[in-house]
Amino acid sequence: MDLQSIERIRKRKADDEDELLFFIIPALYVHLSNKVEKTIRHPSFLYGKRKVSEILSGHIKDCLVAFRMEPHIFIWLANYLRDEGLLSDTRIKVEEKLAFFLYMISHNASYEDLQLKFKHSGWSFSKYIKQFFDIIPVLTRRFVRPRIIDEPHPKITMDTRFFPYFQNCLGAIDGSHVPITMFSSRQAPWRNRKGSLSQNVMIGCDFDLNVTTISCGWEGSATDARVLSSAILKGFNVPEGKFYLVDGGYANTQKFLAPYRRTRYHLKEFGHGHRRPQNYRELFNHRHAILRNHVERDWGILKKRFPILHVGTFHPIRNQIKIPAAAAVFHNIIRMHGGDDTLLDDLPDNIDPADYVILPNGDENHEDINEQENYILGNNLRDQIAMQMWNDYQLE
Repeated sequence: MDLQSIERIRKRKADDEDELLFFIIPALYVHLSNKVEKTIRHPSFLYGKRKVSEILSGHIKDCLVAFRMEPHIFIWLANYLRDEGLLSDTRIKVEEKLAFFLYMISHNASYEDLQLKFKHSGWSFSKYIKQFFDIIPVLTRRFVRPRIIDEPHPKITMDTRFFPYFQNCLGAIDGSHVPITMFSSRQAPWRNRKGSLSQNVMIGCDFDLNVTTISCGWEGSATDARVLSSAILKGFNVPEGKFYLVDGGYANTQKFLAPYRRTRYHLKEFGHGHRRPQNYRELFNHRHAILRNHVERDWGILKKRFPILHVGTFHPIRNQIKIPAAAAVFHNIIRMHGGDDTLLDDLPDNIDPADYVILPNGDENHEDINEQENYILGNNLRDQIAMQMWNDYQLE
């Protein structure tokens, strides 16, 4: 091989090496850039700790917007979870884990939203949110339960409209639909009469607006009466001689006193410009509606404080059905520690109302489930109360 051929081969190899570097260097640059970006997104696990501390020590409204509760209540709850062994400090403290969950249900925040807010990995949020969902049943049993009180509530005893007629009343019960998301192949039973997907949730409350019982997880196609029947079968018990107030979507029994049907009932029907009650049925319905309004107010507070109850979420269905129970637990803890519900009026919704799901109102008529004896006893009790009330009313 002559010198000229050797020179041509050498030059071709040099050109090939230059061309290879032309491709390698940009690729190496992109690779290194990606590594730098990953490192920068979550630079330090201390960031989330500082963020939570900043919110708790800042203006009270910052804590209310982020976590829907005052700082002193948040701190009590974090200590309770730690002391009771329900959550433990790891690299990430209990306060942060509580903050993740409260921020999630207060804003319907995705894991990406949480990463942006608290600067941890998506895996961390997935792990700790799941841990919190796992303890919701325990918290529900501890904080959502009737108070053992032998005497009638002061709201009954201090008002001649209600005492002695409702002296054995423990509170009121009502159902409400909460949106869910579901795979299309399993949607049918969860589709309510408005055509959206929901679970039918029942709560009972006392006259201090504490949630005393809750039943979650019934499909949106289920009626209020069926949800109540299921709760009774699962252990919901009303003490002998006591009763709750319910609306026309439930059967009238000794333990669940409903208004008279085909008779004026709603408060607006007795408002300004409307005639006074004309008979014992109307009088009973009017006073029944005033007291039963407590559970409607309670639902209003729950949905204002935790607007996630208005929208579908990204969680598995086994966790979606626990969200109303979580809201009820936090609601009761907030009330137990003197949280101010009126502060909610000045807070943003956190979730765009345009995203709220259209849901049905309560059932107007109860299911006829063939409990004739209970109906008769319930009707006799209602008539007895209503007639005594009417006789006293006419003497006023």
